[in-house]
Amino acid sequence: MPPALTVDLAARAGFDWHAHDHHQLALAAHGIILMAAADTTWVLPRSRALWIPAGIRHSVAADGETTMVSLYVEPARCPLAWTAPTVVDAGGLLGDLVIHLADDALPDDERERAEAVLWDLMVPLPVSVLSNPMPGDDRARQVAEGLLADVTDDRSLAEWGRAVGASSRTLARLFVAETGIGFGRWRTNARLGTALGMLAAGAGVGAVARRVGYTTPSAFVAAFRREVGTTPAAYFRSQDRPTWGERRSPRMAASKRMLNAS
Repeated sequence: MPPALTVDLAARAGFDWHAHDHHQLALAAHGIILMAAADTTWVLPRSRALWIPAGIRHSVAADGETTMVSLYVEPARCPLAWTAPTVVDAGGLLGDLVIHLADDALPDDERERAEAVLWDLMVPLPVSVLSNPMPGDDRARQVAEGLLADVTDDRSLAEWGRAVGASSRTLARLFVAETGIGFGRWRTNARLGTALGMLAAGAGVGAVARRVGYTTPSAFVAAFRREVGTTPAAYFRSQDRPTWGERRSPRMAASKRMLNAS
């Protein structure tokens, strides 16, 4: 396996469930990637990278046109003992270093020095992730699929029950038994999962709140903080940090500001 891979993905393209013999550190140099492992999906803008330990089955999808960069590390050469997928902050030097290491022409001695710095920068982010496993029962699955198709659907569990042929009590029991969370929280996570992609694409909090079914931005922010562990602004803030090249070159940073303003 090569030490790194850079691939351009069209919207909704990606890789089906698979696993590697090597550890993987993946980020979106451009766009947004969605990576899933077990019953958890991570929405990764440029500011976040995901560490996938060797042997963990996972899948990848692009939310819009995306450039995905991955580093692959032999377990015997890795000083980390992380056994579960872990999100790290890639908005600062770490993200720049990953892209630097993705250069196939990088000499071995330079790669070794850069990797030594990489491990010092790998710090887990203290936030939760959204977990929305699908129920197995056909009636509960119909409800889940309906909510994913339209996250603004505000029907009660009793109303959903009349549509799928089950009582509200039965559906409530199925959601808890088969997904590990109640119906209300499942719907909230579906809404927030949709919102993350919109926010990462640059949409404002107020507009996103309305588009995913919240009547006020404050209600959306409260739900986001409760489930994700931080506010939408804090979640994406590191995307606005200057890159390593911009910190060294004020002209580069000024050019970026001019492009963003145009």
